[in-house]
Amino acid sequence: MRVVTAQTLALALAAIPGSLAFPSSTTVQKRAFQWDETKYLIAFGDSYSYVQGTHGLQNYSFIGDLQDFAYDPQTLLTDKIVQNQTGTAEGGPNWVEFLTGCGVEEGVISPFDCDRQLWDFAFAGSDISVAYTPLHHNFTVSLVNQVKQFATYGQPVLTHTIEQPQTLISIWIGINDIGDSAKYSVDFPTFYNSLMDTLFSSVQTIYSLGYRSYLFMNLPPLDLRPGNLGSADPSPNATQIAWYNEALAQHAAAFNANHPDTNVLVFDAHAELSYILEHPGQFGIVNTTDFCAGYDQPDIEWNYQAYGCPTPLSTYFWYNSGHMTSHVHEILAGAVRDKLGGWSGI
Repeated sequence: MRVVTAQTLALALAAIPGSLAFPSSTTVQKRAFQWDETKYLIAFGDSYSYVQGTHGLQNYSFIGDLQDFAYDPQTLLTDKIVQNQTGTAEGGPNWVEFLTGCGVEEGVISPFDCDRQLWDFAFAGSDISVAYTPLHHNFTVSLVNQVKQFATYGQPVLTHTIEQPQTLISIWIGINDIGDSAKYSVDFPTFYNSLMDTLFSSVQTIYSLGYRSYLFMNLPPLDLRPGNLGSADPSPNATQIAWYNEALAQHAAAFNANHPDTNVLVFDAHAELSYILEHPGQFGIVNTTDFCAGYDQPDIEWNYQAYGCPTPLSTYFWYNSGHMTSHVHEILAGAVRDKLGGWSGI
């Protein structure tokens, strides 16, 4: 599996015009990343990372939405992660929950009660910015607005409860962007670089708040999802996904080079998930091409055959037409955890 580490990220700098767009940090001292010492994960992104909160919009967020944008300290501090069939977009725990061990068990739990706290500001259905793609709903919080909301309402609260040197920022975004824009009449490499310019402007905002360790996840093989597989004109196609992932790697390199006090880590989710698709038997998966039609039924865990599904959901790669099963998220989280351990000390 190919993974771009913090040391090798700078090698891609030359490929990005204007790579000095971000102001260089005046602080060159860099604290080595240590996964074992990381006690907090702050997540941004879309439905691949969203977790349900008791103060969130059902099926969309941990806290708030675009119509209910502001929140007070008490609302955030009393928010709890909900784990049930509709607590994520995967029918069970997702990768950030498995990675942290926070919110994995069914029921509700406060991030404060987790050994590794998960503060999740991802919003299901999110794109990077309305400057490029329209909102899925009038309540959708784009990545740009997730960061704005966090900087305005979340950070002033969490600054008193978390230690920034022990915090990792995770960002997994682009699944909706690449799908929503797949049929645009544009030069896609240029378009994806523009998306990254906007994304990393938001990362700059997070940096200005004092955070120094970042984990970026690139796009999965969406060209192989149900509905795309076997299509003569998949949307998005493999070339578009490769262009997007290259733009992410290059911009991560630029950001890291211009902020030498940061740890910028890019995990190759595309390679990891492609490997699972190519070797499903190693992971107890028997179906990589379709999903169970009754995936969202309340009795699907034990009554799957009633919905025409010969094996349990845990044996499927795809949960529905656009999301992977909780089982795949668990495998992915394990791979991410291993890489974070390998990145420790850089």
